[in-house]
Amino acid sequence: MSKILFVVTGADQWTLADGSKHPTGFWAEEAVAPYEAFKAAGHEIVVATPGGVVPTVDRGSLAPEANGGQEGAEKVAASLAAFTELQGPIRLEDVDLADYAAVFYPGGHGPMEDLAVNADSGRLLTLALEIGMPLGVVCHAPAALLAATKDDGSNAFAGYRLTGFTNAEERQAGLAERAKWLLQDRLVEAGADFQEGEPWAPKVVVDRNLVTGQNPASSAPLATELLKKLA
Repeated sequence: MSKILFVVTGADQWTLADGSKHPTGFWAEEAVAPYEAFKAAGHEIVVATPGGVVPTVDRGSLAPEANGGQEGAEKVAASLAAFTELQGPIRLEDVDLADYAAVFYPGGHGPMEDLAVNADSGRLLTLALEIGMPLGVVCHAPAALLAATKDDGSNAFAGYRLTGFTNAEERQAGLAERAKWLLQDRLVEAGADFQEGEPWAPKVVVDRNLVTGQNPASSAPLATELLKKLA
């Protein structure tokens, strides 16, 4: 079958408005739910991070309260342990999109720190749009879209219908007041047609080759939509 590129944050901290550092990384469910769906469909997974660093999981994403209880937390932890490709990422800087059939970005607050300003990621996203490659981005990972600028300075995703972690969800999570900026605000400023669903409920938006999910609960439904594009 095909190879799918997972672009994962290399950040393990998120800098807040007061300069303090909030521990973070990638969100477990957002990585493992699509991983399991893609592997079950027979696809090969390659992980890329800035500089090829081994990505850090957000410890909060392994907690029982983030996974519907202790049983859910144990299942996510076991799934994460089976995702061995995370331990041997390639350098994002060295990626050749010609080697892949689709690209997927899991979230967590990490992308707010590094991928939002990563030019290599921005070029990759812009090229994926241009060539019509299936592209999946979930939760906080649409922060990476902010770095996807065209030659005229405009954002490559301007005019696209998409979603991501909402202002309401950030407020309910208790971090909105401490953040330097909010994802929903910045995507709207970049010209995206932001689609906001109910907090914490699954929501997936498909526009051309772009598939976006609002929150962790949207990860598995997003994977289903991305697989349809690969069929």
